[in-house]
Amino acid sequence: MAILSTAIRDYRLGLMHALMDREGYDALAFTQADFFQFATNFATDVQTWERPILCIVPRNGEPFAILNELSTNHWRFGIEAGKLWVTDVEFYAEHPRLSRRVPLAPQWPEMVADRLRRAGLSRARIGADAAGGMLARATALLPHLKLEGATAGCQSLRWVKHPEEIQLLREIAELTDWVQDRYREAIRPGRLVQEMDMAMAAALAEESARRFPGEHLEIMRCWTLSGPASCAPHGDGRSSGQRIEKGHGLVNIVIPRVNGLVVENERTWFCGKPDNRQAFLFETARAANEAACEAAVTGRPVCDIDAAAQAVIERAGCADLMLHRTGHGMGTLGHEFPADMAFNTRPLLENEVYSAEPGIYEWGLGGFRHDDTVVVGTRPEVLTRAPKDLASQTVG
Repeated sequence: MAILSTAIRDYRLGLMHALMDREGYDALAFTQADFFQFATNFATDVQTWERPILCIVPRNGEPFAILNELSTNHWRFGIEAGKLWVTDVEFYAEHPRLSRRVPLAPQWPEMVADRLRRAGLSRARIGADAAGGMLARATALLPHLKLEGATAGCQSLRWVKHPEEIQLLREIAELTDWVQDRYREAIRPGRLVQEMDMAMAAALAEESARRFPGEHLEIMRCWTLSGPASCAPHGDGRSSGQRIEKGHGLVNIVIPRVNGLVVENERTWFCGKPDNRQAFLFETARAANEAACEAAVTGRPVCDIDAAAQAVIERAGCADLMLHRTGHGMGTLGHEFPADMAFNTRPLLENEVYSAEPGIYEWGLGGFRHDDTVVVGTRPEVLTRAPKDLASQTVG
């Protein structure tokens, strides 16, 4: 099942309790959209700088949340579907009411302080995913409460995935492989790049409806860069009207998010037979990607993933064509924690999940990159299995 079960809820809650025990916190506070979803299983539907939100997870007691009124019915849908892990919630309004009044947005700090007081946390030591902003204004109204930044600790909660999360990531990865097969059928000279990507996103939505009916699909990327524009990892800023041309190398990326878990799947394609330089850079990028995946071994340093890919690229004489690190963690976000893979020396943990995406970028020619989602283990498990040999990636 794609739904995140109560087993995952209990696993995450156990991690939170362990963090609180280590640091001596009475509660954890989550104010950022991704952390809020991690704690509640609610897909945050507002920008938190505009409409602040809060989830408090006490060490002893039930968690509770504060949301903007805009989320009222979305939250109710989640409760009725049995998906949410927090049931104690209060809403504040962003417009004045004549009846059934609740605190207004400008009263958010007072509302939070009152809720913390009612929960017996007015003298608590609370660790927060981000200790500033509106939450700091709220806790300042409770002079005996101590709010501390616990960003690093909160990030560590999201490193190691529950087995059910790994299984869902496998299923999402299979969906991305299916989309890559559709790209093979779609690439042809003269086709508008953006139109092709939108067609692929539509196909992804249809296939997801068959595989994950009633679940929360977000299509974060079906995006292609074709020809010389692909030498910039994020494009040349002139995408409108760009077409695929014979001889172009293309770098695409497929990123769906299902029920709050993300997979990345990226491949390099050729429209027509590549020249010798293109083929050489393609094979170098492929070998670097495979070396990175093979380095995702439990107990080895996190930075070994990046080092393994870099060694391949440097041996090929392409060190000056590297523009970014090999990857990052995967999970609730596309760019998940840890984000410092290239210089993080702590040991890799079983069931961490990473993006392995070393790239080579040659001005005037294009980019060459494969991206796989890989699970750390004594034998790493590569979830994305779409082909990446030169013959399979040459079409048209």
